[in-house]
Amino acid sequence: MTRINNLPISKWKIDKTDVQKKDDLFSKEFGINPIISQILSNRGLNGIEQARRYLYPSLNDLHSPFLMKDIKLGVARLMKAIHDNEKIVIYGDYDADGITSVVILFKFIQAVTPQVEYYIPDRIDEGYGLKIPAIDKFKKDNISLIITVDCGISDAEQIAYANSLGIDTIVLDHHEISGQLPPAVASINPNREDCDFPFKGLAGVGIAFNFLIALRGTLNKEGFWGENDYPNLKEYLDIVTLGTIGDIAPLIDENRIFCKIGLELISGGQRPGIKALKEVSGVENQPIDSFKASFALIPRINAAGRIASPADAVKLLLTDNIAEARILAEKLDSHNRNRQLLEKKIVAEILDNIGNNPEIEKMKSFVFASDKWHPGVVGIVASRLVDLYNRPALVISLKDGVGKGSGRSVSGFNIYKGIQQCADLLLSYGGHYHAAGISIKEENIGEFARLLDEITRDNSEDTELLSQIVIDSPCDLSEINLALIDQLELLSPFGSRNPEPLLYARDVTIHSPMIVGNNHLKMHVRGKGASFDSIWFNMGKYLPDINGANLDIVFTPQINNWNGARDIQLKIKDVSINA
Repeated sequence: MTRINNLPISKWKIDKTDVQKKDDLFSKEFGINPIISQILSNRGLNGIEQARRYLYPSLNDLHSPFLMKDIKLGVARLMKAIHDNEKIVIYGDYDADGITSVVILFKFIQAVTPQVEYYIPDRIDEGYGLKIPAIDKFKKDNISLIITVDCGISDAEQIAYANSLGIDTIVLDHHEISGQLPPAVASINPNREDCDFPFKGLAGVGIAFNFLIALRGTLNKEGFWGENDYPNLKEYLDIVTLGTIGDIAPLIDENRIFCKIGLELISGGQRPGIKALKEVSGVENQPIDSFKASFALIPRINAAGRIASPADAVKLLLTDNIAEARILAEKLDSHNRNRQLLEKKIVAEILDNIGNNPEIEKMKSFVFASDKWHPGVVGIVASRLVDLYNRPALVISLKDGVGKGSGRSVSGFNIYKGIQQCADLLLSYGGHYHAAGISIKEENIGEFARLLDEITRDNSEDTELLSQIVIDSPCDLSEINLALIDQLELLSPFGSRNPEPLLYARDVTIHSPMIVGNNHLKMHVRGKGASFDSIWFNMGKYLPDINGANLDIVFTPQINNWNGARDIQLKIKDVSINA
C-alpha cells in the first residue's frame, strides 16, 4: 500500500484472525456466503445462537426490563399515580432522543390516564436538564410526579428541591453517572454499577421503551384492560428507532432489534408524522435505512430543538391527522434549512481560523468558542469537525462570560471521560462516550483546550491523525453478485458498533472517471473478469490522481435503483494507488 498524493486517506487494517472453522459452521448452518460468515466472525459472534440472533433479530430476544435496577420501584410509583388520578409530567431533553422518549411515554400513559402532560425545556432560555423554575411551575399546576427521560441522573439538587415540595421523581436516563445518584423514587439507568441489565448501550428512548414494557406487563397482570387488547408496543418502534439512531447509540443487542423492526415500519410510512416527514425530505417512495434516517429524517426532528420549539416535533410524531402532520413537517423542514445556514457559516469561520493558524491543526483535539454562534448548532458543527479532521472537537457558544459547549468524539476516545478529567475547570458537564456537553467560564476556555489536548494526546496512538478503516474480507470483483448483496442486507442496520461491511479488492483498473453531483467521483472499475460502476462520495479532488491508475480499493457493494433498473454499484471507502 503506497501513499501517493495523500492516498490512501485512511489506515487500512485487515482482520487476519483464524476463524475458518467458525466461518464454515456459519455457512453450513445458515446457507450464507463465506464472505458473510467472515463478517459475522469479525463482529465477534460466537456460536450458532449468537449468529442467529444477529441475522434474524426478534422481539423475543429482548432482555427482561425487570433486570434494570429500580424499574419495579418506578413502575409501582407510576401505577399509584394512575390509580390515584395524580397529575404527571414527562420531562425530556430537546434532541431527537429526548423528543422521541417523550412521545412514546406520553402516547402510552395518556391512553391509561388523562392526567399527564409533557415538558421540554427551551435550549436557549433554560438549557439541559431539570430546572428549578420548571419545578416551581409544576408545583403551581399540582403536579405530584415528574418522569425525567434522557436527563435527570445528574440533577440531584433539583430533584431534592422537588422532594421538598412534595413532588416525586422517576429518572429514566442513559448518561454516564458521576457522583451520587439523585434522591429520586427510582433512578433507572443501565450504567449504574449495581444494575444487572446486560446491555449498557441503550439510548434514552430505549430505556423509556423498556419501562413501558414493564409498565404494560404490570398493568395487564392486574387486569387493567380486562378482556380488551392491550397496547401493541411494537407499533412504537418507528419512533424508538429515530431516537436510537439519532443518539448514535450502538446498533447491537437490543438497539439492533429495535432498529431492524423500526426501519421497516418507517419504510411503510403508516404513522402520519413520519409519512409527512419523509415527503418533505424527498424520500417518501424509498426504503429507509439507517443512513437515510440519519441524513434525511432525524436532522429535521433535531432542528426543532436546536433553533425553534421541540414541541413542534413532539406534535408531529403524536398526531393522527395527515394534514396537520404535513404542516408541522414543513415547519421542521424550514427550521432545518435555517439550521444548515447557521451551521455552514460557523464551519466556514472555523475552517478559516484553522487555515490561518497551522498550529491548530497539529492539536489532537479542537476547542473553539465565540459569542456569535447559535448554541443550538454547536453540537452538529463539532460533528462536522470530527468528520473532517478525525479528532475530538468541542464547540462553545458564549454569552455574558459563560460558554455552553457541545462535543463529539472519534472511535477510541471517550469524550465524557476526557472532559471529566477537566472537571475543575468546568461549571457543569455531562454526556456519554461519543457526545458530551459542558458549561464553562470564558476565562477557563484556554486552559481547558490545552488540558483536553493533552488528555487526548495521552490516549491516542495515531501520530498521523489518520482515520483507520477495518476491512472485513478480501474479495475478487468476480465474487460480487446480487445474492451476496442480498445477504449483506441481513447484517443491517448499520451504524455505531455495527459498521457497513468493507471488502477489499486488489489490482483493479479505472475507466471513465468523472465528477458528478456535489463533487462525487464516479468511475468504472474492472478486475479479475468483472466490472462495476462505483461512486466515491465527496472525493472529486482525486480525479487527476486515479485517472488511468491501477488501484487497490476498499468498498461496500450495494444496489443502485435508478429509473426502474436495479444495478450493482460499489461505494468506495478508500483507494491505494499501485505504484
